[in-house]
Amino acid sequence: MISARLIQLIETHAATLTRDVMQDLMTNGRTTSFRAIPIDELELRISALFLNLGRWIGDPNDNAVRKEYEDWGRARFRQGIPLSEILYGLILTKSHLRRYIRDHGVVSFSGDAIIRGELLPVELYSVQELNYTVGEFFDRALYHLARGYEAEAAVKRTASG
Repeated sequence: MISARLIQLIETHAATLTRDVMQDLMTNGRTTSFRAIPIDELELRISALFLNLGRWIGDPNDNAVRKEYEDWGRARFRQGIPLSEILYGLILTKSHLRRYIRDHGVVSFSGDAIIRGELLPVELYSVQELNYTVGEFFDRALYHLARGYEAEAAVKRTASG
């Protein structure tokens, strides 16, 4: 399946994708607070997203994504990063990933003779399916990230109140 090959391509090029996202996060006016996060920590989190994407997308059990992103939300709250910037950082990451899928998604076929008009819709369908699945993943990640952030804020309110 082409989407499986695309996932493998994303995981193989995780370092490049991570570098591109890091550069965007460090220079974007909507994510200025990210400059306070230790670079190694942030790079590890972004890299983990790309390296684990196939497993997280393919796992109907949401526990791994929930844990990862709730932890991320808690950590960012403790670091004083505004929720809007964290959410925008994940939106930027999704944008980079979707651009990568679009740019590398239509793979040429080198097998049996096939009617050219039949090949492209199958490839496009697979790319669209992957984009839809990636969108669903990021929706879940955003939700769990916000929940973790809110949970940590509630702990702080309880401790100080």
